[in-house]
Amino acid sequence: MFVELCFVTFFSFTTLFLMRKVAKRTGLVDVPCERKVHQGSIPLAGGISVCVSVSYFLLSRADSFPNLTVLSVSLILLTTLGALDDKYDLSVKVRIAFQACIAAAMIYFTQYQIFSLGNLFGFGGIELGAIGTIMTVVAVIAAINAFNMVDGIDGLLGGLSIVTFASLALLGFVYGDRLTTAISLIFVFAIIPYVLMNLGLLGRERKVFMGDAGSMMIGFAVVWLLLSVSQTAGTASESVRPVTAIWLIAIPLMDMTAIMIRRIRRGDSPFKPDREHLHHIFQKLGFTSIQTLAVIVAISAILALIGIGGELLNIPEYVMFYAFVLLFIGYHQVLSKISAVSLFINNTFGTQLNVENVKA
Repeated sequence: MFVELCFVTFFSFTTLFLMRKVAKRTGLVDVPCERKVHQGSIPLAGGISVCVSVSYFLLSRADSFPNLTVLSVSLILLTTLGALDDKYDLSVKVRIAFQACIAAAMIYFTQYQIFSLGNLFGFGGIELGAIGTIMTVVAVIAAINAFNMVDGIDGLLGGLSIVTFASLALLGFVYGDRLTTAISLIFVFAIIPYVLMNLGLLGRERKVFMGDAGSMMIGFAVVWLLLSVSQTAGTASESVRPVTAIWLIAIPLMDMTAIMIRRIRRGDSPFKPDREHLHHIFQKLGFTSIQTLAVIVAISAILALIGIGGELLNIPEYVMFYAFVLLFIGYHQVLSKISAVSLFINNTFGTQLNVENVKA
């Protein structure tokens, strides 16, 4: 398996170098603007490269695992949609409608959907019945856009994705789910070359971005795997508990939800781009991009480990859920009052956080 994963990395590197040239020639590049402060036009080749690499290895096993064909086709279609969005800036309605169709196709061809929420509130198991289909479509759209929204600084989408896929691989290994473990590790090793080039570790001239093509594809892959490990036909008793899933994607989920709440309160569209995401807040406080990346990925890893720990120690589902709710409330309140929090830190510890650039 290790040799094969090394080949995945090599294949991803090769594909990435090739797609950089294709992206430049076709004008699939990210140009600096008011919300994007990078220098020069950067090829949006990362997502396409990861998709090609992962799909190649998934399709090579499609004869043994039929659902892999559905997964591969879904990834390819979403990557294509994302690339078109990167190039032509498609409307939100078009993107959401397409994502909903992909979710519906997944449910139809694989029967992957949310059947149960488990004992989420402490009053017994919650079986969804027919409404599970609607909730699954919403969950797919939410996951896709959650990962799309966190792609704001170098390495962040790749780092958070690696944390989630590595966590899924660990849970798959613990539960003897070799397919989930294999798919998750393929994603991890396919993403590593992108992260290295995205951070400029192979030279600033080789820098690439993931683009919507990559964030949509990764978000869908994550929710696919979460459904496959947390929902078996009609029961979740022999699988990962549904509540564990939210801990594995805690940062993207909380960031998306909190920022949508703030936008709606202002009377803006929840999908309107801005610079109020968690990584933007850290940078406005004076953290460098590397410091911001390290802190956010570390927090994500800790939260994922808490979720895995709760799963393996069999901590009651409602305890894990209420703990997450409290975590989100604290997260939302801190970011809503970030100026006051920054001043408190400055006065208490004598630090010099840059509070002038942060709105209350």
